[in-house]
Amino acid sequence: MGIKGLLRLLLFISMLTATTSWAAEIHGRSSTQFLSFSNELLDDKRQIELAEYLRFSVTNIDKAGKFSIYGYGRGAQDFTNGEGLNGRLYYLYGDYRDLFDKVDLKIGRQFVNLAAGSAIIDGAQVDLKNIGPVAFTVLGGRDVVFGLNGEIGDATNTILGLGAYLTGFSKTDAEVSWFRKWDGGDVARDIIGLAAKQYLLNNVKVYGNARYDITAETFNEVQGGLKYYPTSNLIFTGEYYQSYATFDTTSIYSVFAVNKYSEGVFRADYIFNDMVSVNAGYNRQGYGEGAAANVYHAGIGVRPIEPIKLNVEYDNRTGYYGSTSGVLADVAYDINKASQVAGGITYDVYQRDALTGDEIARRYWLGGKYKLASNMAVSGRIQDDVNARFSRNVSGRVTFDYDF
Repeated sequence: MGIKGLLRLLLFISMLTATTSWAAEIHGRSSTQFLSFSNELLDDKRQIELAEYLRFSVTNIDKAGKFSIYGYGRGAQDFTNGEGLNGRLYYLYGDYRDLFDKVDLKIGRQFVNLAAGSAIIDGAQVDLKNIGPVAFTVLGGRDVVFGLNGEIGDATNTILGLGAYLTGFSKTDAEVSWFRKWDGGDVARDIIGLAAKQYLLNNVKVYGNARYDITAETFNEVQGGLKYYPTSNLIFTGEYYQSYATFDTTSIYSVFAVNKYSEGVFRADYIFNDMVSVNAGYNRQGYGEGAAANVYHAGIGVRPIEPIKLNVEYDNRTGYYGSTSGVLADVAYDINKASQVAGGITYDVYQRDALTGDEIARRYWLGGKYKLASNMAVSGRIQDDVNARFSRNVSGRVTFDYDF
């Protein structure tokens, strides 16, 4: 849905306010942004845009407070490169909860998410609950895909999903689901998903996720991890992740061979006090056929005095396809309760080929925020990227946020 849909959305909100003002409550955020950047898709020509993001909710429409409406969209005007006025509607749906105390129903454009897959659809989601320890989800509709110049696809691009999940257990979450996608009437994706999370002994969290691609007959994603909290200010994290890229069966990329990717992560986070916190980690990356890399990370956050917060992080990577090392540093200063300034630098040294030697990439940025009122704020950020491609690449934005 393009800009015409957004205009209809604004008209709909105004009509709804007039007709239901006796009960309905409307809340949300209007974010108006002025942006300037180099458009990589247009040979890095300077692009200047004015964009409007609108997110809203309408609640208490009925006396029981069960029905609500939610919406979020974007409209933008390009002033320099001829792209003109365009818009996107990300979601606009009605949400009716506790129908017969057992059903939640969402109808309209919405983001849906199951362990087996996620999408934006024009359709419906129905949740059946309060029938025992297991609840069920059924969802389906047109698959909404955004291209460079608006929505692409047609009515033959559809989604269907089914899910079952545990409910009523304070320390246990588990879900099994199925997600199918059609493209032009052909099955493009067919995924079974599993997700689980368990808390143990008040200081251990165990979690895992897996997706099995039926069409490719392989697991395209597996994740398992553990978090251990020996004290309130110390967290240990261990995690394993593996992915095998599979594509829609209707895509040309589905015929290409790819390698599995895997990584094992260990990380520790410790808060000394209100002034100092540290973190460190190690990541082992595997790219298949014996190719691997090691990544070491260390970071520190310091608040020497209450208004100032300094954060510094360092990464070092060696192994497959070159080596990198880099530092990220940023500082934030709270001038008062209404205003803040911040700035930072990212400095990376990398080698992609033994014949090219080291290359350097830098990013400098400066930003700030000022609260005009409890529900209004102005913020801005400007940055400059200097790397092998750009000797100078300045971009920036100014934003006015209004909460209602």
